[in-house]
Amino acid sequence: MISFSDVSKQYGRQVLFIDASFQLNAGEKVGLVGPNGAGKSTLFRMIMGEEVADDGTVSLPKKISVGYFRQEVDEMSGRPVLDEAIAGSGRLGDLHHELMDLQHGMADPERGDELEAILDRFGHVQEEYQHLGGYELEARARACLHGLGFEDEQIDGDVGALSGGWKMRVSMAKVLLGKFDVLLLDEPTNHLDIESIIWLESFLKGLPSTLLMTSHDKDFMNRIVTKVIEIDGGEIITYSGNYDFYVAEREQREANQEAAYARQQAKLAKEQRFIERFSAHAAKAAQVQSRVKALDKIERIELPKKRKVGKWDFRIPARSGDDVAMLSGLSKRYGKRVLYDSFDFHVRRGERWCVMGKNGTGKSTLLKMVAGVVEPDAGTVRLGASLKVGYFSQQALDLLDPELTVQEQFQQDFPMEGIGVIRNLLGAFQFSGDEVDKKIRSLSGGEKSRLVMARMLFDPPNFLVLDEPTNHLDLATKEMLIEALKDFEGTMLFVSHDRTFLRGLGSRVLELAPDEHEGPLAYQGSYIEYVEATGREAPGAHS
Repeated sequence: MISFSDVSKQYGRQVLFIDASFQLNAGEKVGLVGPNGAGKSTLFRMIMGEEVADDGTVSLPKKISVGYFRQEVDEMSGRPVLDEAIAGSGRLGDLHHELMDLQHGMADPERGDELEAILDRFGHVQEEYQHLGGYELEARARACLHGLGFEDEQIDGDVGALSGGWKMRVSMAKVLLGKFDVLLLDEPTNHLDIESIIWLESFLKGLPSTLLMTSHDKDFMNRIVTKVIEIDGGEIITYSGNYDFYVAEREQREANQEAAYARQQAKLAKEQRFIERFSAHAAKAAQVQSRVKALDKIERIELPKKRKVGKWDFRIPARSGDDVAMLSGLSKRYGKRVLYDSFDFHVRRGERWCVMGKNGTGKSTLLKMVAGVVEPDAGTVRLGASLKVGYFSQQALDLLDPELTVQEQFQQDFPMEGIGVIRNLLGAFQFSGDEVDKKIRSLSGGEKSRLVMARMLFDPPNFLVLDEPTNHLDLATKEMLIEALKDFEGTMLFVSHDRTFLRGLGSRVLELAPDEHEGPLAYQGSYIEYVEATGREAPGAHS
C-alpha cells in the first residue's frame, strides 16, 4: 500500500535516512519507534507529501485517503465540539456540512431562482453521503467523543472554550471519524486519561484502516501493533510482532552482532600478528601480501548502536513519621459538582497510593489539596512530622527560568554540587552532550517535564505527590524512572495514566467514583491486585 524504496533524507549535517526501505500493507497495525530526532515525524510528513526524499521514492496509491493526527492544536472556535469533530472528518465531514448549507439554501426565499440547481446538487451529495454511512455520523461522533472523555455538555458546547489538551482530543476525533484508508497517529495517548486510552485501544483494534503510530505507552503498543518499524542511525528495520517482541528481537540481534564483532576482531588480530611477524621474511613475502589484500577486502562488522539510559541512584530521603497525610471531613465542590463530601483518608509512611477515577472526579484536586496548592471548602489536611513534600504537576514547568540553560538551572538550584554529579543526573534524564546547553525557553513540553522531575529527585523529598509524572516521557526515561522509584524509601501519592507505572509502583489504590458509590473507595492491595479483583484497569473501563 505505502512503500519507501531506497529513501535518503538529511537536514544539513543531520542524516535521517540512508537508502532506507519498508512497506506498509493494507490493514496492518504498525508501531514506529526510534530515539528522539531519529526522523519519525519526518517519515509521517513524507507520507503526507509535506516533505520529499532527497533520493529514492515514497509510493502511495493514487486514490488512498490518509488521516494524520499530530501533536499540534488546530485553531478551533465558534461552533459546537460535535460540529468541529464532524467538520474535520475528511470527505464525510465535507459532505455533512455541504448538506447543511444546501438545506439552508432550499429554505432561503432569496435563492428561489437557484432552487433547481440546489435540489440537483442536494440529490448527488445526499447519495454519496448515504453511501459512505453519513447518516450514522452524528451518532458515531458522539460515541467517539464520549470515548475520548467528553461529557454531553462539552460536546454541545463551544469548542473555543476548551483547553489545549481537550482540543487535541477533538483533533483526534476528527481523524478517527474520517474512515480513512490509512491513519498516521503521532503519540495519540499523550493527552488522554487511562479510561480514554483503553477505549482508544478497543476502537483501533476494530478499525479496518491501516495504522502507523508512535507511542510512549508500552501497553498501548503491545495490544494494537503486530509489526514494528524502527528508525535508528539512518536505517529502517522491520520486526514482525508487538512491542515486547521487538525489544526481545532487537536485544538478540545486538547480542548476535556483538558476538560476530568479537569473532571478527579475534580473526583480524590473528592475521595482523602474522603480517607483523613475517613482513621482513622474504620467504613469506607472497603470503604476507596475500593476507594484506584479504584484510583490505573484509567488510568490517560494527558494534551495534546502543541507546543507553543512564541509571541514577537517588539519595535516600530523611525518614518521616509514620503518619504522612491525614485528611479529615474533607469537602470540595466546584459550582454544582461535588467532588468530596466529608471525606476521610490516611496515608502512612512507605505507602504508594495511586489515585484512580473518571474525568472530573477530582484526582488532581485531591493532590493539590494534599500539596497545599488548593484549600478544601471544609475539613482539614494535616501532614505528618519530619515531612518534605515534592509536588509535580504540569504547572510546575512554569517554575523554570526560560533564560537559563539546562545546566545553568541546576547550578543555580544546587550551587554546592559538582558539575560531574549534575551531568550524571541530567544524562539519566536524557540530557547529554550539547543538550545541557539548550535554553529552557527552547525546550519541548516533554523536555521541561524531564527537567522538573530531575530537579525534584536530585535532592528527593520523603513524600512525593505526582500528577501525571510520565506525560511526554519516552519509554526509556519512563522505565529508568520506574526502576529508580521502586527503590525510593519515602511515600507516594500519584495520578498516572501509564499502566506500566501503575503496575510498577502502585501498592494501594484510591478509587474516586462518586456516581457509583457513597464515596471514594480505598483498596488496600496493589494496582495489580486491584485489576485482578475488579476485572478492570480503571474505573469505568473494562479489560
